Amino acid sequence: MLNVVLVQPEIPWNTGNVGRTCSAAGARLHLVAPLGFSLSERRLRRAGLDYWERLAPTVHDSLDAFLAALPADADVHAFSAEAARTHWDADYRADSWLVFGGESGGLPAALRARWRERLLRVPMAPGARSLNLSTAAAVALYEALRVVSVRVGK
Repeated sequence: MLNVVLVQPEIPWNTGNVGRTCSAAGARLHLVAPLGFSLSERRLRRAGLDYWERLAPTVHDSLDAFLAALPADADVHAFSAEAARTHWDADYRADSWLVFGGESGGLPAALRARWRERLLRVPMAPGARSLNLSTAAAVALYEALRVVSVRVGK
């Protein structure tokens, strides 16, 4: 099962939308604290609608806790606007981990350095500032699903 990780997300409706997308795609959602909102926040639940309860996201208390829980052989694909390679260049596996940073700061510098060779970006037109976090996560998740389904012949 694919894994989508939001590191220190700040906006509840973005996280709700990512959760809804994960539920629809059959992916697991991981949230790395600190979160910029409460998981009981109405805006989060509204964005996730009835998907949220079924989704049951894993919440990691800190970045260190997440890294400790990450399997040693995890197929990590970390997303950053700084990446040279695009999400189309990745060789996703059925158990890949797609890691995204928070809305205002992106992926923390320590993770960009740690996964320098695994950094990917979603391409944008020149001059575009950024994609919404939930949009970028959806684009990457469905590309990963496409790659995995082609590999298994579905």
